[in-house]
Amino acid sequence: MADIETPEQLAALYQPAPALAAMAKELDHLIPEYRTYIESSPFVALATSGPEGLDCSPRGDENQCVYILDDKTLALPDRRGNNRIDSLQNILRDPRVALLFLLPGSNTTFRVNGTAKISTDDALLKRFTKQNKPPRSVIVIKIEQAYFQCGRAVVRSKLWDTATQSIAAHLPTPGKVLEQTTAGEIQADPYDSAWTERAKNSLW
Repeated sequence: MADIETPEQLAALYQPAPALAAMAKELDHLIPEYRTYIESSPFVALATSGPEGLDCSPRGDENQCVYILDDKTLALPDRRGNNRIDSLQNILRDPRVALLFLLPGSNTTFRVNGTAKISTDDALLKRFTKQNKPPRSVIVIKIEQAYFQCGRAVVRSKLWDTATQSIAAHLPTPGKVLEQTTAGEIQADPYDSAWTERAKNSLW
């Protein structure tokens, strides 16, 4: 198999050049239509980079997970998780971030690239409090690029097709994975059976 090693080889392989629609959609700010995508998305993947490597973290919330502060600024409340803080550690060293928003039932996805900082501003924490529990911090993102992504990937993957969702029944549970990776120190059945209640009490 031949490897592509130069930008010229890559450009020659991917012809024709991008059409107007592929380029004109990219903006450095939000328009009303782009605001609607963000306000309708309960799930986003947050990509960061740091000295130890890359991280791509799933983030989700009820109805909406990222909030618009103005047409060039977003806020992502950091809800409770496993306290690995991989994304946050990366942002401290390299502020560049990328966001991929999923829109349940829609083939369209939405992307934002920009730079981020971590804020513990009292007003922001109060604004994003849920069930009397404020986030520990808020990731504030300055938009550099914002654009929608065409639906081919979602169509090919049948992501929202209920007929394909039966795959979940055949996946190894987190408990079974942990039982393997801890050589039995964590037992699968107790871990899995307790997860639903544990998650319910620690979502925010």
